[in-house]
Amino acid sequence: MAQLTTIGQLPLNQPPVHHYTAYRPRPFKREEREKVTILYGGLTWKHERLVQGAMHNMKYNAEPLPNIARDDLDAGKELIDVGACCPTIFTTGSLVNFLKKEVAASSKEEVANKYVFLTAGACGPCRFGQYHESYSMALDGLGLRDFRMFLLAQDELDQGPSGGGGLEINLPLSLGLIWGILFGDLLTDLEYMTRPYEVNPGQTDKVLQASVEYLYGVFRERPDHGAKYGTLAWHLLTNYFTRALREVRKMWDAIEVDRVRVKAKVKITGEFWLQTHEGERNYNIKRWLEQEDAEVVAPPVAVWLHYLLHPTIRKLEHRHSTSKHPRIEEALLHALERIYRWTYNRFRNALAGLPNELPDQEELRELAEPFYHFELRGGEGHMLIGKALHAYHHKKAHMICELSPYSCMPNTMSIGSMANVIGKYPDLLYAPIEVKGDSEVHALSRCQMILTEAKRRAQDQFDEVLKKTGLSAEKIRKYEERHPEVRRATYKVPHRGYSGTAANYVIHLAEDRGLARA
Repeated sequence: MAQLTTIGQLPLNQPPVHHYTAYRPRPFKREEREKVTILYGGLTWKHERLVQGAMHNMKYNAEPLPNIARDDLDAGKELIDVGACCPTIFTTGSLVNFLKKEVAASSKEEVANKYVFLTAGACGPCRFGQYHESYSMALDGLGLRDFRMFLLAQDELDQGPSGGGGLEINLPLSLGLIWGILFGDLLTDLEYMTRPYEVNPGQTDKVLQASVEYLYGVFRERPDHGAKYGTLAWHLLTNYFTRALREVRKMWDAIEVDRVRVKAKVKITGEFWLQTHEGERNYNIKRWLEQEDAEVVAPPVAVWLHYLLHPTIRKLEHRHSTSKHPRIEEALLHALERIYRWTYNRFRNALAGLPNELPDQEELRELAEPFYHFELRGGEGHMLIGKALHAYHHKKAHMICELSPYSCMPNTMSIGSMANVIGKYPDLLYAPIEVKGDSEVHALSRCQMILTEAKRRAQDQFDEVLKKTGLSAEKIRKYEERHPEVRRATYKVPHRGYSGTAANYVIHLAEDRGLARA
């Protein structure tokens, strides 16, 4: 019988208890930069390629993880908590599968020294802030505890060097990453508003690929203008980027479109990771919607970046900040917000104003406030409600498709609030889709039920406009033959109070170009 020190205590020969310690990466040193590759992911291939250009410009070796596949879901489930939300499982599996292949080709030690993983950090009820703990659990399972991961704070542009100085998150890098993300958003808008109407199938994808590669070169060759204020002023005032976008616009001029095709317009909202992705992790739902005769309104990352300014603004407004000069900081943040929107609109205008304008964050807050308080942070917070009502009131889409990860806590709250919204606005078409990663048929069937009604409404709107203007498809075709510029992808059709592109196009030709009087 084991000897006891006193009654009730553990035996003296009990093995020592090893308490949990949070993951802490070993240093990534400045002298390692040339031989270490930074891995990253979580965005579309367009955003990731442009981000890569900004990283290469700063002399970092950078490589996006392969696009998510179904195998990544299975790998993630093997190594982490199966109750985790699917973005955690998918991303963990993607990182694990990539590292497994590299280990098989070399060794664990070589992989741990050759790569580091850069991911975004967060806080609040969304478990996104704890993703890196799942990654470290999976790395333990692979015997790669020495593999290095670093968190990038989403609300700081100048964080200084990381441990060891190998990764320095300064203004030139941060502005390059942000500008790359904004450009990715602009191209995404062009892509989704063009492809459903292209006359020559596949042409949009070819032009998109060429545009991304051209802009990759633009970011890779970005001039150096110092570490702080010089580079900030240059990024805000230079024509370097707008000239590049005008060249991109010329590429898109070559695409011929047929806007008389009637398409239901579907706005995608939801959890950031799922709504942004294009591929298997959200059932390829954007491409699937296009195959089902819909036009997708893709969510820009720029809206999330804009949203990140507002929690700090709210704190300053309510004097909940520890700042010594809250009024001055509040004024500076409002000025920064105006500069941000001005910059985005400047880029939009270089593309003939075609990409969608950013919604007003104050309007989103006011629309959502009766249903979801803006201070209930986590995930996209009140924006899911605000964006749905914004699209409804401004007639920007026929239906809303909200993508929510299985077991996502913030999105569960927003879906519950949307029940109240639908009660007040029963004609708002809303399809909440829970994504588990392996329930594709169920999810797409649920979406299709709402999409059927959206397509009917799109056709009714188009018929109403034809009747109102006295036009016919034949008359429109003859006009297009005489005025081929209206069939260019870069021809801007103004919003004339209808949700559908075809209806707005007809009313524009009739009233703005005088076709109804011809």
